Amino acid sequence: MAYIGDMDGVLTLLATLQSSLEHDLPEIQARLDAGNLSGANELLHQFKGFAPVFCVDDLVAQVVAVEALSKRAEVAPVREAYAALAPRLQQLLAEVKALRAAA
Repeated sequence: MAYIGDMDGVLTLLATLQSSLEHDLPEIQARLDAGNLSGANELLHQFKGFAPVFCVDDLVAQVVAVEALSKRAEVAPVREAYAALAPRLQQLLAEVKALRAAA
């Protein structure tokens, strides 16, 4: 909590996270579907930056792995890796929404 500040700071960060997930998750999929790896990587890279603040270590590791893969792989393996990651990020979005609704 000291890192983030007070509860208002936490809620502000959660609102930002929710907005980002709501926009970026379908956009990452759309970019992958279009074969736009650099565009998908851009969004994955942004998420990789703030994932450690909100996510458990194994989810952070998965985000990092998919982001790294999107830099050097063909689109098919990245789509497959993102298909495994996306449900976990959707779960994170649901948890963020629940936390904000309870606040």
